[in-house]
Amino acid sequence: MPVISFVVPVFNEAGNIPLLYGALVDQMKAFETLIPEFIFVNDGSYDTSMEVLKELSALDKRVKVISFTRNFGHQSALVAGMSKASGDAVITMDCDLQDPPQVVPQMLKHWLEGHKVVYTRRITRNDRLLKKLTARYYYKLLNWSSEVPLPGNIGDFRLIDRVVLKHFQNKKGKEEYLRGLIPWLGYKYAVVDYDRPVREKGKTGFNWLKMVRFAMQGILNFSLLPLRLGFAVGILSVFSGFVAFIYLLLNHFINGQFYKLLEWVAILNLILIGFLFILIWILAEYINGIKKEVKELPDFIIEETTNLDSSEN
Repeated sequence: MPVISFVVPVFNEAGNIPLLYGALVDQMKAFETLIPEFIFVNDGSYDTSMEVLKELSALDKRVKVISFTRNFGHQSALVAGMSKASGDAVITMDCDLQDPPQVVPQMLKHWLEGHKVVYTRRITRNDRLLKKLTARYYYKLLNWSSEVPLPGNIGDFRLIDRVVLKHFQNKKGKEEYLRGLIPWLGYKYAVVDYDRPVREKGKTGFNWLKMVRFAMQGILNFSLLPLRLGFAVGILSVFSGFVAFIYLLLNHFINGQFYKLLEWVAILNLILIGFLFILIWILAEYINGIKKEVKELPDFIIEETTNLDSSEN
């Protein structure tokens, strides 16, 4: 029978783990021909999350646990869980119950109909106004500047088929921005809309600094915005320099205005700076990409695993 792997990053979610597990088990009862697999990735929690996961994995062998040595981040936790998933389809979701388990049946229905990717789209968000506004305009900016259309208001609550997972696992490099990488693969997808509920237990570990870093991953890795911005500034500098040069030239020949050599040199420098700004910005982006590959740091370090075969470690 087909296996459905649920990959869930965990960071200080001791109170939510049993609730999410119970809700997922209940939802899967409607699919008797599908076998669920629950992969929880402890991303450096300092509460009792790991103890709760160990107790849960002892009661249910379908529960598998990966624990990091420290907090490596949400995306690394997803990558770790996906790398260990044995399912014919993988559903990634958060542990805070703001990715409602009640949406899972609709996702599975689309998958059984043949869709290789199923996204979930947040229609309403019970977040603060500032977060709502920044999220809305960030995704608009990212979609406008990306080489690949990125669905808006879509997070990491998604389903991907095993075929898509294999492409992801075979990729080169260390890019972890899944919200850009999955659309980049180009598979046709279905979308399930839902209302995002309020977090009832615990506090989010995704602070503003982490959100900014995460947003920069998307902009730098799946957006042409940095290059376009550098190009725009460079073009503006070059254009301004040429306009100033023509003005000085016409004023000199028509009105007989005398300009010192230093003023001509200043205009020339403005033009050259524009060209250099464009070239340096482009080179900086390429060098930054090369640096990440040369360093060859692991995406994550696994400290221990539970209910995973030795061949999977």
